[in-house]
Amino acid sequence: MKDNVKNNKIGNDNLLLSDAVVCKVELDLGKWLEQLTGGKGWEIWSESENEHYVSYYLKFKKQNAEITLYHSGHAVVFIDDKSIFDGDLIEKRNPIAKLSYYNIDDGEKISLH
Repeated sequence: MKDNVKNNKIGNDNLLLSDAVVCKVELDLGKWLEQLTGGKGWEIWSESENEHYVSYYLKFKKQNAEITLYHSGHAVVFIDDKSIFDGDLIEKRNPIAKLSYYNIDDGEKISLH
């Protein structure tokens, strides 16, 4: 059994394959809305968060946007109450979206090679 645990090691200072990690999707909301709408200059004016998602409220000139980012990678975007995006940021390989991985115990960023 001891050999089994040793064989799960990737390297001396690396995580075990069984260690828990958190995957975080990061994106520039303003640039993403610029891509979706063609309007440059979106500004965040409010946000709210719960255990399943984060919602951002943005303004550009007379337009209002609501972006809801679910922790699963799913996103929904409304411009003036009209849906313009409803999908998975990871599956669609959005170039604005960047995946980062963190150790669940200490929050240290994990770099994958």
